[in-house]
Amino acid sequence: MATKGAKTPKKKTASSKAETKKSSKKPSLEAKLEEFTHSVEQEKEKFLRLFAEFENFKKRTAKERLELFKTANQEVIASLIPVLDDFNRANQQIENGAETVDIDGFKLIYNKFSEVLKSSGLSSTTAKIGDAFDAEFHEAITQIPAPTEAEKGKIIDIVETGYQLGDRIIRYPKVVVGQ
Repeated sequence: MATKGAKTPKKKTASSKAETKKSSKKPSLEAKLEEFTHSVEQEKEKFLRLFAEFENFKKRTAKERLELFKTANQEVIASLIPVLDDFNRANQQIENGAETVDIDGFKLIYNKFSEVLKSSGLSSTTAKIGDAFDAEFHEAITQIPAPTEAEKGKIIDIVETGYQLGDRIIRYPKVVVGQ
C-alpha cells in the first residue's frame, strides 16, 4: 500500500503541474495581450501626432505661398509707381494749357515703363505677320478670306501683342488669320 500511496501523490503532482502550466499560460497570454494593446495605443498616438504635424505643415506652406504671392505683387506695383507719377506730371502739364503735347516726354515714360516690365521678366511674344497660325501660341479673333493662296492659315494681322513672363505666356497675341 505504501507503493500505491507513493504513486498517488506523484499522479497528483503531475496533474498539479499541468494545472500550474495552464495557470501560468493564462498570465503569459494576458501579459502579451496587454503588451500588444499598449503597443497599439502607442502606435496610434504616434500616428495621430504625425497626422496633426502634417496638417500643420500643409497649413503653414499654404499661408507662406499666399504671402509670397502678395509680396511678389507688392514689388511689381511698387516698381510701377514712379511710372504712374510720370504720367500724372504729364497730364498736369497738358491741363495747364500746354497746347502742343511733348511727344518726347511720353516716349520717355513709355520707355521707362517698358524697362520696369522687362526687369520683372516680361517680354513680348514673337508673333509676326505671315507666320503660320498655331493655336498653342496665338489667339485667333477672326478669320478673313486670304488675298492669296499662300496666305491661307497664316497670320494676316496682329490686333494685340502677346506677352510672356519667363517661358510662360500670360497673354496670347490676338491675330487675324487668312482662310
